[in-house]
Amino acid sequence: MSAAAKKQKIAPISEAQALKDSIRAEAIALGADLVGFAPVGRWAEIGEVPPDYRPEAIYAKAQSVVVIGVPMVLPIIESTPSINYQEMYDTSNRLLDEISFRIANWLNRTGHPTLCMPRDGYASLEALLDNPFGSFSHTYAAKYAGLGTVGMSRNLMVPDYGPRVRLNSIITSAELPPDPMQPEELCTKCRICEKACPTGAIKARPDMILGDLDKDECTRHHILLRDEGHWPCGICAKVCPEGADRKFFECLSPKRYLDEPAALEKNPDDPRYKRLVHLRRHGSKGNRLS
Repeated sequence: MSAAAKKQKIAPISEAQALKDSIRAEAIALGADLVGFAPVGRWAEIGEVPPDYRPEAIYAKAQSVVVIGVPMVLPIIESTPSINYQEMYDTSNRLLDEISFRIANWLNRTGHPTLCMPRDGYASLEALLDNPFGSFSHTYAAKYAGLGTVGMSRNLMVPDYGPRVRLNSIITSAELPPDPMQPEELCTKCRICEKACPTGAIKARPDMILGDLDKDECTRHHILLRDEGHWPCGICAKVCPEGADRKFFECLSPKRYLDEPAALEKNPDDPRYKRLVHLRRHGSKGNRLS
């Protein structure tokens, strides 16, 4: 064995790295698929998030943010709007909140003051019309924790699932080794999300990847879907061509989604969309075909 190999073999793991490894293992054991670590300094270094929405503004002792994620299963999100997608969405929120709550309490017991943020920090969709911002962005926390990049639809995009992922954050005083950020943009700016948005709320910008988002129009559409019993929308996540899950599940070509509304209006029994229509016709009072 070479001297370098011997040195590598006996090199001690730092306490900070050991704690990070334990957090990652615990999060995965509790049901997280994605786990990333960000130093709080990245918010100020990058400057995208206003100071009042940064970790240290929420908790003065913050040193690190742990971000966890779970996927939205593509064949179910394809059925949106449907009660099936709504139940998956609600389940993911409960799971994320429970994982972050358990990890925060565990870190507190081990002497590292920690708090967890709720997955959805708003009381109602109507509240979002009054103030369309949450107190903390899990999307940007996930970006700074190296999980992915923010795409045109303003969703986080990750290699395995594209934008079909839900996120939550844990803010801790523990100084944990950071993960590197994604080196390249995952969004190709194909504009399929813009074309498929049922309200036209997403608009491409020539000067950047991020599109303009009409949050009020998006929220009003969600209120309509909620009142019909099958929300949220999720079309922008459904149609995105990025993500290894699309090949894994052999789901529809993203471009075929653009034909879906007109095709189903012409023929509700169009065989290309039969499975999706079946899922939409059950469990809610709205009978939307697309």
